[in-house]
This record gives sequence, structure tokens and C-alpha cells, in this order.
Amino acid sequence: MVGKAKSQGPHRRQWDVEDVTVTDLSSMRRSVTATAVGNFMEWYDFGLYAYLATVISQVFFPSDSSTTAGMLGTFVILAASFIARPFGGLVFGPLGDRIGRRKVLAVTILTMAVATTITGLLPGYADGGIWGDGIGVWAVVALLVTRLVQGFSTGGEYVGAMIYLAEHAPDRRRGMLGGFLPLGTLLGFVVGAALVTGLTAGLSESAMLSWGWRIPFLLSGPLGIIALYMRLRMEETPAFEKMNEEQQDDKQSRSQQFRETIIEQWPQLLVCVGLVLTFNLTNYMLTGYLPSYLQNIVKMSSTSALAIVTAVLVVLAIAVVFVARLSDIVSRKLIMSVGCGLLIVGAIPAFLLIHSGESYLIVFLGVLMVGLMLLGFNSTEPSTVPTLFPTKVRYGSTAIAFNVSVAVFGGTTPLIAEGLISATGDEMVPAYMLMFGGVVGIVSVYFTPEPSRRRLRGSGPIVSSDEEANYVSRTGTIEDPTKSETGLTETEPGQEDRARKTGV
Repeated sequence: MVGKAKSQGPHRRQWDVEDVTVTDLSSMRRSVTATAVGNFMEWYDFGLYAYLATVISQVFFPSDSSTTAGMLGTFVILAASFIARPFGGLVFGPLGDRIGRRKVLAVTILTMAVATTITGLLPGYADGGIWGDGIGVWAVVALLVTRLVQGFSTGGEYVGAMIYLAEHAPDRRRGMLGGFLPLGTLLGFVVGAALVTGLTAGLSESAMLSWGWRIPFLLSGPLGIIALYMRLRMEETPAFEKMNEEQQDDKQSRSQQFRETIIEQWPQLLVCVGLVLTFNLTNYMLTGYLPSYLQNIVKMSSTSALAIVTAVLVVLAIAVVFVARLSDIVSRKLIMSVGCGLLIVGAIPAFLLIHSGESYLIVFLGVLMVGLMLLGFNSTEPSTVPTLFPTKVRYGSTAIAFNVSVAVFGGTTPLIAEGLISATGDEMVPAYMLMFGGVVGIVSVYFTPEPSRRRLRGSGPIVSSDEEANYVSRTGTIEDPTKSETGLTETEPGQEDRARKTGV
């Protein structure tokens, strides 16, 4: 199958046509939809918690506690749910490498839906809602448990969705198809924000505290059933099926899997942690902390704060797939580098606009600047991170690095920002945090191999038509020994355009 490689410099690697995977159109559509809807569910839940943070602090904490204490308690529980994510990654990641991506994704979506729905049924500290009287401190414990379950399940969800889609997508279109994952994320935020904004505007404060906040969480029940049905109709990824066939008689011990997943991948694990740090610090600053910052620091009404953040998310939802497609044409590293530069030079100007509170337009422009910083990462991350690891350890290695980074640097962002502002009195702390993320991002991007238009490590080329498969078989992929064998997949001029017109 493979010709002899030259010892130095780029060379052509030859492939038999049966070793080139052709993406099935109907399977690709199901993959995109099923992974995106799960992503929608995950971030719909997170958005609800963030947007309802002020209400949750009043429902689940004593009424005689200060606003700051209640908010800190609410964010501590949010941070705790993210601490559970690495444990979920440790379980679901290696499991996905052993039994398959599809089965694990069905479990994670079901667990998430159950945890979110139960959150909407919990009794509060003083008011038990449908249960009558409140249950005091046990309300806080119950909320913590549901968030820990939620965090544990999401430890395998987003990573699994990234990997599932990356292993289905053609090499030269992986960026664009990966862009539908952040689209699902943003739509989850937007729908959650729209529901909360509508309820806040339409209900009295007492009604919102009593039962109104429960409605968005309870809607996760039917949404979860739909998402699970779609997940069960998915097919396993071609990359995993081929690897499973080749290793059918060579089952790994758990110690061997641990060594190959963590010890042998440590340089890529560090790069992954850095990339995810930059992305998630920016992401959670925008979606998890800015709604509360606008209410408590800028002194905007909750409805206005949510409306501004939601409007920015709508802009990002419109743009994200286009930027993801651009990453297939130019370079994903270039787009990520631009995002890092914006974080470093634009964070302080953005928060000066936000903090001024002079008008809704000025505040919106500041929040939009933060959104544009995020766009450089959420449009490229799903098609970049899975390429760091070979197929046999891709789920496990990615899940561990991704979730450790999210737990330490992402989910704690609102808590750290709130705590530092309270301790120092400096309301520009969020800007400094974003600048730190930009510096880490620049270093991480430098050590990231360019993933655009290249095959996945440990897998053969993936194309979108039989014509492309025949061309790649004839010409081979361009391999560079210094890039961990992530060869460039070429197609004959005009083939991609013809494939696209036929709907692939």
C-alpha cells in the first residue's frame, strides 16, 4: 500500500483506492445534525445556568446572604461541575476508543438531558415550588449533585462530537463541517437566552423566583428524547471501524491504553490544553460571566444585559460557518493567530467600552469585540484539536486534555473574575484575563501542526466523491516527516466544485 518514504523533505505517499474513504452524503448529513443537536443541548443547559445565575442565587441560597455571597456560591457550583468534567473525560474518552464513538455519544446525551431536567424540578432553599416548603441547605446539595452529573456527562460529549464529525468529514472540508458544532453551541446559547429574556420580561419577579426559572430546564426533557433518537440513528465513524478491524485480535490492556493515551502523547496534550485554555477562557467570559458583569458592575437591567449578549451570539452564529469554511481555504493557524492578537490588543479597549455604560450601542460594540475574539477559536477548534492525536487514542487523549483545561481555566472563569474584582476592586480584571489567554494561545498555535486540508493522524485520506478517491490513489498525499504524518490531501482542479454541486 505504501511506497518507500524519502528520509528528508516532503514526499508523495501512495494509497490503494480502497484505503481512501469516500464520505456518504446521507451519513454525513446525519452526522452533522446529530452532533450539532447534542452540542445545542449541552450549551443550552450551560447558557440557562449562566443567564439565570442571579435568580438561582436567590432560589438556592439564604435570603439573608449578600448578593456577592449568593453569586459566588452559584459560580462555585458552576465551577464544581467543570471539575467533574475531567473525570467524565477519563471514563468516556478511553471508552470511546474501545467500544466506539457512537455508543458513548448516545450515553452522554441521555445523561445530560436527565440532569438538566431534574435541575428544573429541584426544591429551593426557602421555597420548594411544587414540593411545598424549601429544604434549606439540602437544596444547595441537590443542585450541586445535578451539576456534577451534568459536568461528568459533558466530559465526553463535546469532545466526542468533535471527533465523530472530524472522522466523517472530507479532509479538504473538515473546517466547514466542523463549523456546525459551534453553530449548535451558539444556537443553544441564543435559544436559552431568548427563553430567559422572554420569561424575565413577561413574569413578575416573584413568579420568576417561584416557578418561571424552572420552565427552560424542564424543556430539556423532550429535547433530550429527540437528540437521543438522532444519536441512535448515527453510524460509527469509518476511521474507528477500520482501526477496530485491524486491531480485532490485538486488544489492549488498560495499562497499555493508559501509556499510549497519556504518556506517549504528552507534547500534543500540552498543546491541546493551551488551545482549549484560550478558547474556553474567552468563551466563558462572554457567555458565562458577561451577563452578570453587565448587571452587577455596569448596572444594566437583566433584560438589557441578556439582550446585548444574545445579539452578539446571533452575529457569531451567522458568521461562524463562513469563517470555518475560510479555514479550509487559507489556514486554521492563521485564523487562530488573528484571534490571539485580538485578545492581546483588543481586550482592554473592549472592556473600556463595556464598562463605560454610556449607551446600549457602546456596550454592544464592546461585547461584540469580545465575540469577534472568540470567533477565531470556536470556528477552528472542532477541526483542529482532533487532528493532534492518532485514531487509536484520539477520543481518550483529546477528552483528558480538553476537559482538564476546561475545568481549570474555563469553567472557573466566572468565579475567578468575580473573586478578583471583589478582592482588588479593579473592574478591568476580565480584560487582563483575556490578554493572558491570548499570550498562551500564541504559544500553543505555534506548536500546532497546520491541520487544514490534511488527513487525520493514523487514518487514510477522506474525500467526498469516487472521482476524488481515484485522483488521490493516482497521485498520493504530500507527506512531511516533520509534521507527524498528517499528509496534505489534494484533489484535481474542479473536482471539489463538481462534488459540491451534487450535494456532497
